[in-house]
Amino acid sequence: MKDQFGRAIDYMRVSVTDRCNLRCVYCMPEEGVPAVPHQHILTFDEIARLCCIGVELGITKIKLTGGEPLVRRGLPDLLGLLKSIPGIEQVTLTTNGILLKEQINELVYKGMDSVNISIDTLNPERYREVTRGGRVEMALEGLDAAAAFPELRVKVNCVPLKDAEEEEYIQLASLAREGKADVRFIEMMPIGMGKVFSGKSGDEICTVLEKHFGEPKRYTEPLGNGPAVYVQFPGFRKRVGFISAVSHQFCDGCNRVRLTSEGYLKPCLQYGSGTDLRVLLRSGTSDEEIREEMRRIMYEKPACHQFAAENMAEQSVNDKTGEKSTGGMALESKGMSRIGG
Repeated sequence: MKDQFGRAIDYMRVSVTDRCNLRCVYCMPEEGVPAVPHQHILTFDEIARLCCIGVELGITKIKLTGGEPLVRRGLPDLLGLLKSIPGIEQVTLTTNGILLKEQINELVYKGMDSVNISIDTLNPERYREVTRGGRVEMALEGLDAAAAFPELRVKVNCVPLKDAEEEEYIQLASLAREGKADVRFIEMMPIGMGKVFSGKSGDEICTVLEKHFGEPKRYTEPLGNGPAVYVQFPGFRKRVGFISAVSHQFCDGCNRVRLTSEGYLKPCLQYGSGTDLRVLLRSGTSDEEIREEMRRIMYEKPACHQFAAENMAEQSVNDKTGEKSTGGMALESKGMSRIGG
C-alpha cells in the first residue's frame, strides 16, 4: 500500500527479541537493560500472523532483527515459517555474527535470502572495547561461514565512531576488495545511547577510502531493500555502501515500518507513534480489524525524521508528560535494542 505521501510500503523489520549477547557502547549500558518478560514478547505464531496480514497490505520483504535475533531459540524455524507465507518474497537477517557459524546451515536450508553482519572494527582489542567483551574472531568465523554459500548475499555493517583510527575503516573496506562481502558504513543514529556518541559521516569515510584505494565508481545495480548508496573501488570484487540517514536524509523514498519484539508497530524510527498490536492479537481481535489498524499506521507514516533538528536541540518538551518532541510529535524514548536495530 501507499502512505499519505505516496510512498509504497513493502518492507517490515521484525524484532524477535530485546536480548543481546554483546553490550555495544552506543546501544546499551554495560550492565545491560531490564529484559522484557518473555510473556510480553510476540510468539512465532503471532509474528507469522502479523506478517500474513502485512502481505495483504503490500509487505513483501521481512528483515529479522533484535537485540541479537540468533539468541532467540528456534530462530531458523521462524525464518522458514515466514518464507512459507505466500506473497513474502524475501526474508533476511541482521546479526552481530557471534552465533552465526553454528546456525548458518539451518538458516540457509530454511531459505534465508541475505544476511547483514555488524562488525565495527577488525582490531581485536578495539572490538572488545566497543562491544564490551566480544571477540571479533567469532564474528569473522560467522562471516566466513556465510560467505561459503555463493547464493547467499552477505553484507558487513559498520557504525563508524568518531574516535576510531582511519586504518580500521580501510581494513573493513578490504573485506569488499577480497570479495567476502559488501561493506556498508552506517551513520550513528541519535536514538537511545546513540545520542551521546559522535560518529563519522558517509562522506568522511568515503574520503578516507578514496585516499587509500583510489577514485570509486558509483554502483547503480540494486543490492538490497534499503537506502544504501554503493560505490566500487578499483580492483574490488564487492561494493562499499554508505547509509547516511542524518547527513543525507532519504525519507522521501522510505519503504519500511518496524514491528518491535513486544508487538508495537512503528512507522518511523525516531518517533514514539505507532500501535500496540500485541493487545489486539491477545484480545480476540479479528484479522480484518488488525489489518485496518496496521493500514492506518502505515498510511500515517510521518513525512520524515528530524534527526538533524534534534541534534541542534530544536525540540520542545511537553509540560504535562515531559516527553521531548520534534515538529509536534513525541520522540522515541526506548533504545535500539527495544525498538529493533
